[in-house]
Amino acid sequence: MSTVETNAPETNAPEMNRRPVPDPRHFRNVLGHYPTGVVVVTGLTRDGVPSGMTVGSFTALSLDPPLVAFMAARTSDSWASLQPLGSFCINVLGTHQEHVGRLVAGRKQNKLDDVDWRPGSGGAPIIAGCVATIECELDRILDGGDHEIVIGHAHTLTADDPGEPLVFLRGGYGHFRPGLDDRAANSS
Repeated sequence: MSTVETNAPETNAPEMNRRPVPDPRHFRNVLGHYPTGVVVVTGLTRDGVPSGMTVGSFTALSLDPPLVAFMAARTSDSWASLQPLGSFCINVLGTHQEHVGRLVAGRKQNKLDDVDWRPGSGGAPIIAGCVATIECELDRILDGGDHEIVIGHAHTLTADDPGEPLVFLRGGYGHFRPGLDDRAANSS
């Protein structure tokens, strides 16, 4: 179920070891120019309490087998409380759910109080009104520097709400809607 792999390839290229390390704030600022979707990863704690964490580092990983991934800070108390049970749900937030992302990100306890949800097939909370939900079982955890790369095996997926996804860019929330040129090109 849960494994941590830390055998990153060693580099023998001396020039790679001499390159300057970017300032962390500058690194974060530059990467902030890349838009990300906003998801809330939900699950149950060891005590059966519903909890979650807001994540901007979610991605599809593989179609066969169906794998997804997100990155969790090693210092995250939220991830530490969700990880042991191995079942979680990726809730893709819509533009109308910015308050949900902020609420879950800002609370230390009772993160899903005042959030409408129902239990999924594995018990992980499914937040109402999401653009999509992806229920997963923990496949493995890889080393990613100051983060862990969490890989989930997707088993139950829904995309019932045709709303626009919530996007995070340059420190703020927004939305994305395909442009008219994109739709015209796809209809030809």
